[in-house]
Amino acid sequence: MDYNKTLEFCKKWLEVWTGNRPEALIEFYNKDCYYQDPANPEGLKGKDDLYRYFEKLLAANPNWKWEIEEFYETGKGFILKWKATIPIHNNILIQYGMDIVEINDNQKITKNEVYFDRTKFLELLNKKDS
Repeated sequence: MDYNKTLEFCKKWLEVWTGNRPEALIEFYNKDCYYQDPANPEGLKGKDDLYRYFEKLLAANPNWKWEIEEFYETGKGFILKWKATIPIHNNILIQYGMDIVEINDNQKITKNEVYFDRTKFLELLNKKDS
């Protein structure tokens, strides 16, 4: 893989995580993709299940913003350390995490593993009078 091409792919993919556009985000994923995050520790398999998850997740968080903190191209894709700015009620949560992403020859994500501690996120989400 080419470092600059992979970095550009990452930037475009990260950009569509903001704005409640699940139809744009799912286009980055292969038909038989695998996706895992703290809310789905067993993982989701295939674009249909992943799209349903993205619909709910992005609708609930349309204004979060994502930034690249560190980027490492690998032979299969990339490892991304990210920073998310997440509005929750009257608070702004700054969250850091990491993705491991594998991409096929057609520039589609075949595997996406997401790692972060969601304790503070859930705490703020469940707090009614923030």
